Amino acid sequence: MPDFSLESEAYNRGISSVAGVDEAGRGPLAGPVVAAAVMFSPELTGIEPWLKCLDDSKKLTHAKRQRAVEIVHEHALAVGVGIVGPEGIDHMGIGQAAFEAMMRAVGQLKFEPGHLLLDFIHVRECSFSYETIVKGDSKSYSIAAASNVAKITRDQLMVEAEETYPGYEFSRHKGYPTKVHLENLQKLGPCPIHRRSFAPVGQSRMPFPNKVD
Repeated sequence: MPDFSLESEAYNRGISSVAGVDEAGRGPLAGPVVAAAVMFSPELTGIEPWLKCLDDSKKLTHAKRQRAVEIVHEHALAVGVGIVGPEGIDHMGIGQAAFEAMMRAVGQLKFEPGHLLLDFIHVRECSFSYETIVKGDSKSYSIAAASNVAKITRDQLMVEAEETYPGYEFSRHKGYPTKVHLENLQKLGPCPIHRRSFAPVGQSRMPFPNKVD
């Protein structure tokens, strides 16, 4: 289970505020990469009962993720979300796009953090004090909170995408390269939210011409 050890270490070094940052959507063939940044009060002890609902989003069911997000919005000092769409992913590459989404999420916080705890990602340059944490979403409450906000936000965007681009079953697989998605991609060709730089998309048929009104 995560805890506040990493946050506490930062506070003990004299840092006044910490944000946990994570992203969702590096692997899908379609849709954006979404990141979230979450700041909790330094006064939290780590024994608050509601913290038991926070964990790495990959370990939780959809219902538990939704509950975790409700708790985050209820108890966090600040929550920010950043999004980079398919065109940005194709232009920057998924690694840089994921980091850009993280920085956009930080930029949406109503308080500027003094330090960032990033779920592991390769960083070329960052204007904030930061550290990258391998499996950070299972170690830090702040990163775990961000992982759930990012995941739920992205999933909802993909559910909405199914209404705009029917036939791909985006609400079912959220853009990941499942058998169903690959079959529909070959049948219909890519739509505007597919990532053209990802091989299965580039190898499929001509682009889907228009949005569905």
